[in-house]
Parts: sequence; C-alpha cells; structure tokens
Amino acid sequence: MNWGIIATGSIAGKFAATVNAMAGEGERLCAVASRDEARAKAFAAAHNIPKAYGSYEELLSDGTVDAVYIATPNNMHYSNASACLRAGKHVLCEKPFTTCAADAARLYALAEEKRLFIMEAFWIAFLPLYDELKKIIRSREYGLLRHVRLEYGFIARGARRGRKFDAALGGGALLDIGIYNLGFLRLVTGANPEVFSSYVRMNEFGTDEFSAIQFRYPGGITAHSVQTIGMQIERHAALFFDGATIYLPDFQHACRMTVKPAEGEGREIELPFGINGFEYQIREVTRCARAGKYYSNVFRPGDSVATISLMDDIRKSWNMKFPFEK
Repeated sequence: MNWGIIATGSIAGKFAATVNAMAGEGERLCAVASRDEARAKAFAAAHNIPKAYGSYEELLSDGTVDAVYIATPNNMHYSNASACLRAGKHVLCEKPFTTCAADAARLYALAEEKRLFIMEAFWIAFLPLYDELKKIIRSREYGLLRHVRLEYGFIARGARRGRKFDAALGGGALLDIGIYNLGFLRLVTGANPEVFSSYVRMNEFGTDEFSAIQFRYPGGITAHSVQTIGMQIERHAALFFDGATIYLPDFQHACRMTVKPAEGEGREIELPFGINGFEYQIREVTRCARAGKYYSNVFRPGDSVATISLMDDIRKSWNMKFPFEK
C-alpha cells in the first residue's frame, strides 16, 4: 500500500516509523503534507519520504497515494477524511474519528458510496493479546465477567495543554484519551452501556479535565472508568470474573496480562508486538482495501459510531457544547 500522511505531529511520526519497518510487507510511504511546507520537508527527510507538500490538497492530487493516514487535530478529522474519500483515497483516521456521531455515520456512508475503505485508527482493537482476552471471556472458563475497572491519565503542560483542551480543536480528556477507555469497554463487553453516571471536573477552557464514569451493561456487567489530562495515572485495567481476576498493566500498549484464579495457580499471558502495535491496524487497512471492502469486520463502523455516540451522550450530560456537527 502506498501511504500519504496528513499532519506531522508525534503520532504521525510513530505511524511513519511503523510503515518504514513494514517495507518487506509491501507498505510504503510516498508523501506527507502539512500546512507548513518547511515542516513537511523536515518530516519527509526524517522518515525517508520522497515527496513533501505544503498543502493537503496537493497530496490528495498525487496519483501515487493509495491511502491516507490522518493525524490532524480532532476538529479537522471530518473535513479531512471527506476530502480524502472524494479524492479517491482509502482512509485511516486518528481517534476520535469525528467529534460527533452524526459526522462519523456520514463518513462511513460516503466511503461506501465512493467504494473506498475507511477506518478509525483504534489500533488496540487489533492487538493479538485482545484476541486471547476475548477468547477467555467467551469461553466462560472463569465464569461470567462481572466488573471492569480501568484508568488512564497524563499531565499536559504549556502549549500542549492548550492543544489538548481547546474546545475549538475538539479538546477534552474524554475525546482525547477517554476514547481508549470506552473503546476498551466495548471490546470486552461487545455492547453499549444501558446507563451511566459520572463526575466531571472542568478546566479554564470549558472542557473536561477529569472524569470518573460508572457504566452498567446488558447482562449486569458494571464498569468504572477514569480519564484525565491533569494527573499521571498508569493505564491499568482489571477484569473481575466469578472465579478469577485478569490484570492488564497497560491496557493501551497491551502485550501482557496476568490471570489470577480464585483457586489454583495464576498465569502470565504475553504476546509482544512485532514492531510497536500500529502494524496490526496497517495490515488490516491493506487487507481490506485489497479485498474491496469498505470497512473492517474487526472494528466495524457500528463500533466506532457507538463509542462516539456514547461520548456525545456523556458530554451532553455535562452540558458541553457541540460546535463541530456538520
């Protein structure tokens, strides 16, 4: 697959490094675009990309680009992804896919209309360890899953704090990192919550800095999720079953989990990444695009839209405004 990259931030750098490491699989970087041509050229030089453009439109006019990875600020995802599809490019768009569920649904419909593949870059859905975790849940080896607890937080300072929280950029902890928490819960429950309640602390930007959310899912599963940009909290997760607890020391970069039965010996399950974890979603894009599919059967449009819709409902309960719906 010949990739183009829109934007040159740190996550775009991680994506570029991953694609370069997959050259033996036929993945190739052919262009990068930034609204600042100097930044595009510097990024291209750092990642051995042959073409650098000073506008997104130039990249979309490049006939050698098959698929585009979008790493722009949250508020730009809808317009960028729409432009890519209209230009005939497959799309892998960073999280959150859009800033409201209505826009997400529009993008999936447009991709089908244009006969192109599109996916939200919820990369953890493709990690091998989660295949093993879902097998344990389905097997009921330890009884039913009863409760899930997870938390994630970091501190943003200086200009980065403004970028993470600015409402005009689609800021706030829930959109920025809470999507990992809510997406993880959907992976392990396979459902939308029936009810939720929350505590939120807002910041000077009028967006959420900290929230603790309680969920109840069909079948009686409960969950507690903490997400914050303001405190350093390890990305821990714990799943409580009738007869065991499963601990993930890092549910985002998940390559190890500990199974502790109520009786008997515990065990470690470890499935290290081949590169850095991004490779699995890249393979999925290439596989699906080559097969003529419009979406992934692993992380479906319904999964993406449902998670964004849940975030919409939570933010509405906090009386946050929605300035981005098209």
